[in-house]
Amino acid sequence: MALSIQSNAAATTIRNQLNRTNEGLSVALERLGTGFRINSAKDDAAGLQIATRLSAQLVGQETAMSNAANASSMLQTAEGAFDEMTNIAFRMKELATQGANGTNSDDEYTALGGEFDALKAELENIMTNTSFGAGTALLSGGKLATAVTFQIGASAAETLEVDIEQEITDVDDAIAAFTGLGDQADSSTSMAEVDDLLTAIGAARANLGASMNRLDHTINNLSNMAENTSAAKSQLMDADFAKETSNMTKQQLLLNSGISVLSTANTTTQMVSQLLR
Repeated sequence: MALSIQSNAAATTIRNQLNRTNEGLSVALERLGTGFRINSAKDDAAGLQIATRLSAQLVGQETAMSNAANASSMLQTAEGAFDEMTNIAFRMKELATQGANGTNSDDEYTALGGEFDALKAELENIMTNTSFGAGTALLSGGKLATAVTFQIGASAAETLEVDIEQEITDVDDAIAAFTGLGDQADSSTSMAEVDDLLTAIGAARANLGASMNRLDHTINNLSNMAENTSAAKSQLMDADFAKETSNMTKQQLLLNSGISVLSTANTTTQMVSQLLR
């Protein structure tokens, strides 16, 4: 290579390499500082697009798990109310069966009928006032009196519809139809009416139980999908600290040696002045 004062090809080459080394070092430091392999679209445009879609899916799955858990809690509240109503109906059946016996006096029918009517009032109270959350009524005239659709997935198609409208109507009708325990004949009639109530309650609880079982499986599946979606996103986005630390060390060594060599290359022009003496 000829000596020249107009240009220094060696220094230019080394300077360009230093710029590339410095850029590589900056990337390594950025990744180590943020913990992400992709910090801007230029790092991996295709990977960023895929990771963004995975992030959106993950957010939807995690929210859907929360939705499903809330839905399950709502249905459990309703089923718990029906469970208590079942216990009340058992006592009403006992009273009606006792009243259907011919050994009772008028005073006994008054006592039996008073308790029976009080239990009927409590059934009506449970149907009217059972609520979930911020005073949201569930049964008679409430949320579950019409079909309810729960969002249980990250896409609009992933829903669960719970429809116990007919069952609630049947329970309300059964309660309203009670004859009471005024005498032996009324008590016999009430025995069958309590059976009708238990049948209606049982149908509602069966429907709710099936939906709650499905929600349990939905939550488990969402948890599995979210776990694997998060892992896939991590593979794309997260920095490999071992790799980036190694790369940082490499770039630092190249930068130090490059600066030293550039200093040497810049001294070659001084040789020209030695020839002019």
